[in-house]
Amino acid sequence: MFSEDNVVRSHKGRAETLGNFIVLFFAIIFARLWYLQIYKGDELHRYSMENRLRKEVLLAPRGMIYSRNNQLLVHNIPRFDAVIVPQYLSGRKQVLEKLGQVLDLTSEDIDKTLKKNLRQPRYQPVIIKKNISRREVAVIETENSKMPGVSVMTFISREYQDKEVGGHILGYISEISQSQLPKLRERDNYDYKLGDFIGQAGLEEERDLELRGEDGHEFIEVDALGRRKRYLGANKLFEGIEGKAPVPGDNIRLTIDRDMQQAAYKALEGKVGSAVAIDVKTGEVMAMVSHPSFDPGQFSRGISSAYWSDLSNDERNPMRDRTVQEHYSPGSTFKAITAIAALEEGIVDAKTEVNCPGYFQLGRRRFHCWKQYGHGKVNLIKSLRESCDVYYYKIGTQIDIDTLAKYAKALGFGNKSGISLPRETPGLIPTKEWKKKLRGTEWQKGETLSCVIGQSFVLSTPLQLAMAYAGIANGGKIFRPRLVKEVFSNSGKVIRSPEPELISEIKLKPETLALVREGLKQVVNNPKGTSWWNRGQGIAMSGKTGTSQVISMSAEKLFMKCQDKEYRFRHHGVFAAYAPYDDPRIAVSVIVEHGCSGSGAAAPVAKEIVTAFMKKYEPEKMARNIEVQRQEYLRILRERKRIEAQAADEENRVEPTEGSEE
Repeated sequence: MFSEDNVVRSHKGRAETLGNFIVLFFAIIFARLWYLQIYKGDELHRYSMENRLRKEVLLAPRGMIYSRNNQLLVHNIPRFDAVIVPQYLSGRKQVLEKLGQVLDLTSEDIDKTLKKNLRQPRYQPVIIKKNISRREVAVIETENSKMPGVSVMTFISREYQDKEVGGHILGYISEISQSQLPKLRERDNYDYKLGDFIGQAGLEEERDLELRGEDGHEFIEVDALGRRKRYLGANKLFEGIEGKAPVPGDNIRLTIDRDMQQAAYKALEGKVGSAVAIDVKTGEVMAMVSHPSFDPGQFSRGISSAYWSDLSNDERNPMRDRTVQEHYSPGSTFKAITAIAALEEGIVDAKTEVNCPGYFQLGRRRFHCWKQYGHGKVNLIKSLRESCDVYYYKIGTQIDIDTLAKYAKALGFGNKSGISLPRETPGLIPTKEWKKKLRGTEWQKGETLSCVIGQSFVLSTPLQLAMAYAGIANGGKIFRPRLVKEVFSNSGKVIRSPEPELISEIKLKPETLALVREGLKQVVNNPKGTSWWNRGQGIAMSGKTGTSQVISMSAEKLFMKCQDKEYRFRHHGVFAAYAPYDDPRIAVSVIVEHGCSGSGAAAPVAKEIVTAFMKKYEPEKMARNIEVQRQEYLRILRERKRIEAQAADEENRVEPTEGSEE
């Protein structure tokens, strides 16, 4: 019915359609192969290679920290941590038990650590134990085939040469927490990641971005279980896939003198308090110690629960930097500021005298002097030398609190100094407006009487007190305190070298400075001065003792022996000074909590700090001063012997009586 030609013709169209479809199919396949093999070949080759690789972060070494004399204070050491990469973990139960035996942990503890990190990507390593021993490292490496997913990672740990001595000023580093991550990313505009170590206190925190550097990375070939096979350099198959070398952080040279720092810390041993020493001509901080302290290296290595418990439960609060984060009533050290204000305002002069019977009556309230039976006639120099309260009570009735605040703030009180340390407190200098806002009441005259002697509302940090006495020493200039002398690279190139920054200057009359300086000189160098016994040998120190009251006391308790009081109610001892008095170079402040007196507790600490400075920076002047002191001592001895001999002669002389024979 159908011829052969008809059959062929009926299938010809179908065959052409099928042929075209086959050609198109192979064309698409060849086009896709060309796209994948030729156009995208290099890129896809790299992707395929990376599937066989593990990217490992190369941590950038943090910058070193040196003292002003180039002594190394902080450096880096390797630290080994045992980690698990969940992506490669198989045979979980057996692996955790095996790893627990190596690390002296239970499998339950390891499992809890893994579960705490469930939110992070499975390819990111989870730290199981920090700072493992070299023996544990060796066992993990040799038993690696039996513990898939387990490996050892090398981290950079910080080593602090002087441990507790520099705890607060240097700070410490530790791993960034989940809660810190978003805040710090926003604050620093830096892509922090979980597992990063950042500065958490002190200069490590304030200078973190300079010190941290830039992390690098490398690729390691691994097998299906995540075990390391070889580095890329051993296989030409991986050419083109390159790592990135880490960039070390910048190094910092501090203004701190290591010898003075150690002298200050040693002098504060057994006490709770702080000490600050600054260069009066530049504001450079030469020593800054808070005691008790902590070992910052413990945080870098991974702090133990026992050590953290000791720090947390210590009532003395060793984590608090008392130099800038705590403020106190400056006590009688503030009298120098009151004296400056009174002299500048014409309230008193060199000839002004006040009688001190041991108290001052204002209305129905009696304000007591520290010396129960008084000082008698007192002028300005004697008021500083013997720390007469009544002299300043009298000034308090004539000076406006806002006027006093003007001079105090000009000398650095009442505002943050701007030092590169975290969480600085501003202290407090009260004004009428401040009290009105705080309590809604007007300022009372009796409140001024407490403020002029550095009590009541007046609060100062030890750093502010040192700044003020530096201002007295240099003629009224207040420099921003500096801790960083320069920032430099590993090659030694100086990147930044901050210059002294003058933040305020008060123009004082020459006679004002002369009178106040003479009074401060006599405090230490006159036998009637409150700190005569702390004059040291050849240090030529001027200063002022002070007592910071912890609570208000009745007259009966006020004159009670301080050591007989409950410890928490004892006064703080305060001392501020500068040296040498004929050409000041350094200012010092010391606070000893519950030390009872400035002369007994704080001044001896200042003496040791100034002595360390003079020995190192003014040895010739110190030697001359010692010789002057020796000659003066010999003169006093000769005078005493002469008086004793004269008295003996008078006793031995027999006076004739009436009617007797000569």
